[in-house]
Amino acid sequence: MKRFLSARAGGISPSPTLAIDAVAKELKARGENVIGFGAGEPDFDTPAAIKEMAIQALREGRTKYTPASGIRQLKEAVCHKYREQGLEYQPEEVIICCGAKHALYNVFQVICGPGDEVLLPSPYWVSYYEQIRLAGAEPVLLTTGWDEGFKISPELLAKSITPRTKALVLNSPNNPTGAVYSREEVAALADVILNHDMLVISDEIYEEINYTGLPNTSIAALGPEIKDRTVIINGLSKTFAMTGWRIGYALGDREIIKAMSALQSHSTSNPTTFCQVAAATALLDPPREAVQMMVAEFKKRRDYMVQRVKAIPGLDCLNPEGAFYVFVNMTALAGRQIAGRTIQNGDDLAQLFLEKIRVAVVPGSGFGAPSYFRLSYALGFEQIREGLDRIEELLTTAVSPAF
Repeated sequence: MKRFLSARAGGISPSPTLAIDAVAKELKARGENVIGFGAGEPDFDTPAAIKEMAIQALREGRTKYTPASGIRQLKEAVCHKYREQGLEYQPEEVIICCGAKHALYNVFQVICGPGDEVLLPSPYWVSYYEQIRLAGAEPVLLTTGWDEGFKISPELLAKSITPRTKALVLNSPNNPTGAVYSREEVAALADVILNHDMLVISDEIYEEINYTGLPNTSIAALGPEIKDRTVIINGLSKTFAMTGWRIGYALGDREIIKAMSALQSHSTSNPTTFCQVAAATALLDPPREAVQMMVAEFKKRRDYMVQRVKAIPGLDCLNPEGAFYVFVNMTALAGRQIAGRTIQNGDDLAQLFLEKIRVAVVPGSGFGAPSYFRLSYALGFEQIREGLDRIEELLTTAVSPAF
């Protein structure tokens, strides 16, 4: 039945992060002892107060349709959250979606079309690229690297803008690199954007998982002009360990939000009703201690993982300042034989890890960086230790020529 598929469907590549996670779970279900470093979700439970509010909402019968763009109670809670950061939004400038990924999909669909270009710093989160293409636009990669700390400069941004540029995607803290833009760096990018007729899509989903000691800077907070050009994407999945609840949101110009709401009314309709009620509670009365505990634990894991990775022959990494990933450089292994197999890139290495030592990592090609792979530290400390032990043993004993 392949002949019935549209050209659009034929061009979609599946998410490599979800694919790796699915393979790892399948192997585990078969009894294999697999260590999975692919997950993009906290391994902590949702705080009890949020779960209790969802249960209460169910008992109160909050199980019916809501407006397609979400309940006003949650929109007002989102406005309250950003008001505390010095940003004033009205409920009409907010849409509630089925996760931040859904919010991103909606915004690309309503702002992009054939001939448009969207500037995408690389390495990038895997779904940005596909979502831009699904909207008919062209992703234009702004390649960053080790020396730049995986962050774009205002000079690179300026020379990449053309008359076809519709928007820049800005993700800080960043997935997969963990890079965090400082307020000064964000301000320099804002100056460039304001000199051109374009938008910025600011993905702030990891805002609370930040180890710099400084608050995360939303580009929209730098002044009314750049706020008018910004669509903020956020959600509750990372901060409150609510990945399965599927509650995300977007804030921005009311005409853009109105178009996103109309689109959503013809696709998913509203996000789950009782989850919206609980999400409002989470934003109005956030469980600060639980979040701080989670971030502190992530920092301990990050420090351990970075120290271990740097000690493994052939691997290296920068110290991520946010999120919960280490982006590992495997360039020194390219062209070498490992366990009888020639390794050229992160894809080869990821395949070898899974087959030989039952360790699942996400190859960097899915992020636009084939000489890297991503390790998540959103899993238990003992699993992290065991997985890194396996990688270290393989790369210490099976590499030819040896280091």
